[in-house]
Amino acid sequence: MNKDNYVVIMAGGVGERFWPLSRESRPKQFIDILGTGKTLLQQTFERFLPVCEKENIFIVTNKKYKELVLDQLPELSEDKVICEPARKNTAPCIAYAVYKLYNLNPRANIVMAPSDHIILKEAVFQDIIRSALDAAPRNNRLFTLGITPSRPDTGYGYIQFQEDSSFPESDRLKKVKTFTEKPNKELAESFLESGDFLWNSGIFIWSAEAIMSAFEQYQPEISYIFREALGKYNTPDEQAYMDIAYPACKSISIDYAIMEKADNVYVFISDLGWSDLGTWGALFDARPKDEQNNAITGKNAMLYQSSNCIVSIPEEKLVVIQGLDDYIVSEADNALLICKKADEQHIRKIVNDIRLKVGDAYI
Repeated sequence: MNKDNYVVIMAGGVGERFWPLSRESRPKQFIDILGTGKTLLQQTFERFLPVCEKENIFIVTNKKYKELVLDQLPELSEDKVICEPARKNTAPCIAYAVYKLYNLNPRANIVMAPSDHIILKEAVFQDIIRSALDAAPRNNRLFTLGITPSRPDTGYGYIQFQEDSSFPESDRLKKVKTFTEKPNKELAESFLESGDFLWNSGIFIWSAEAIMSAFEQYQPEISYIFREALGKYNTPDEQAYMDIAYPACKSISIDYAIMEKADNVYVFISDLGWSDLGTWGALFDARPKDEQNNAITGKNAMLYQSSNCIVSIPEEKLVVIQGLDDYIVSEADNALLICKKADEQHIRKIVNDIRLKVGDAYI
């Protein structure tokens, strides 16, 4: 394997939309949410082993989750865990990792990937990642993976590509025309009809030099903070600097900060069996169903005249449900949620209300 290739897995989110299963002390990426015997973080780490040396895989997370990462990935050395002192969205997170790896190896080619996605077609995914890593050092392009959409989903961002732009690296590689944040249903339907829109996967591949150049051009304030730390990375001075400098970063996503502004962004058209597992509804779609189309996690759930529900309960609990259709029922630790699937967008507000009215013990 190419020793200049690195993978950075982003594992700092709190997963509020999966409350009460996902908690601030143990977010969804650290949970076996699919019932496979492995957490989402562990599955993501293993997915990249065929394309990158284990020693070149890094995890970036909030510093409060450092021990969770090391506990779940015992093969990972402590210096491979990059600790964010504060949550500042994906642009500062990515900048931190990129400048740190550049300091380690100026020839670094980097995959940035979330820790909590499902990818069923792993061999296809790995082949695309290899193609992108091979192309990254040979030009100044920023690559992303766009997922072939199967429905007009309003929960995903969309990427429009230029149909007449193809490149010798791969017939799946197209130049990006526009990015669109989560559209309404009518707009999402028009995207599918046009045939030149993809779901935005949030997975990126680039050389360290290419993305650093983009930060310097489009986000000079962020670039300055991390450029000033060159020489401190991978030394005892790194964390002390970051504890002071990192909270000063503005909170902004990589899409808004760089990808929507740059003119050198290219997308690999990908059919991966992908889901970002961002909601209970997405988990419902990914889980096996019983004869009444219920997705159940837990050995002792008894459902009567109930259908289209997602049920997640502790193994030792007996739960009896009668007469529910299209509901979320989830119990974890000291909390129980019963919510219509159609109203799951309210869960974040519910979590905020609980924090204000009851306290952090339930969050």
